[in-house]
Amino acid sequence: MTSPATTRSPRAASPTEPRSETGRPPLRRIPLRVRLRNNWVMLALMAPGLLYFAVFFYVPMLGNIVAFQDYQPFLGFKDSPLVGLANFQELFADPAFWESVRNTLAFAALQLIFFFPAPLALALLINSLVSSRVKRFVQSVVYLPHFISWVLVVALFQQVLGGAGLISNFLSDHGLSPLDVMTDPGTFPILITAQVIWKDIGWGMIIYLAALASVDQSLYESAAVDGAGPWRRMWHVTLPAVRGVTIMLLVLRLGDVLSVGFEQFLLLRDAVGARAAEVLDTYVYYHGVVYGDWGIGAAAGLVKGVVGALMIWGANRLAHAFGEQGVYSK
Repeated sequence: MTSPATTRSPRAASPTEPRSETGRPPLRRIPLRVRLRNNWVMLALMAPGLLYFAVFFYVPMLGNIVAFQDYQPFLGFKDSPLVGLANFQELFADPAFWESVRNTLAFAALQLIFFFPAPLALALLINSLVSSRVKRFVQSVVYLPHFISWVLVVALFQQVLGGAGLISNFLSDHGLSPLDVMTDPGTFPILITAQVIWKDIGWGMIIYLAALASVDQSLYESAAVDGAGPWRRMWHVTLPAVRGVTIMLLVLRLGDVLSVGFEQFLLLRDAVGARAAEVLDTYVYYHGVVYGDWGIGAAAGLVKGVVGALMIWGANRLAHAFGEQGVYSK
């Protein structure tokens, strides 16, 4: 039997010591220096990515000072005179700017309606396949176009839908009028959307396939036992499982709504004309680089960036209202 003299009672907490909700003293916060030393391997792995974003995204943001200057390259940032908001006043008075805004919003709406749900539909279709070999083959086929440059994509569509393309030659050989989709402003929005879907549907599909792979298969079995058919299982099991990912991608897409594809429009702009193909990205390029009006181009780019940031903030707040995490938490 232990003697009373050798028995140790637990240390009583000081009346002034803070306590957590469980009644225990809170854990001591680990100093930042100790956390950095303990996680130096992970920090070293993150360093190249952080350096990339710092050099190519955050440091160039300092160049937005050009939007408030009458910038001359031979004078530089330091000696170019400040003009205040004069560049923005001239920008908002330019009809070509508002035309590019209208075109950008129209193309963004088409891509949001037709392209955004396409990867999810394709992922659901591939996920329903039974044979794993067929799944891998289809994934590889639809994923490869993402790695093809826009120059080759436009050239491929030109060989098929151009005035001297495959379809036009086929129609001419059968006594019909040739079809030139590549130079028709009326069909240009359809052409742009079709190219984006063909090129990037496989890239977006991967995210949804990863989300579908994490769904518990017992949920499908339970739903089947309860008499749910394939459509009801998809509606009540599959779609709720990918709702969070879908909302997150939608928030990111809304934040990037004013970027509809610079290379694609630059390559097709001369064929259909500036009125049909001018978007904000090409407007910034032609005014800032080609025409040498650096202040107007920088002002347009800054407006685009601010609107995109506000769109991300608003879409993320809307995601929180629906009970989803979105891109970042509150």
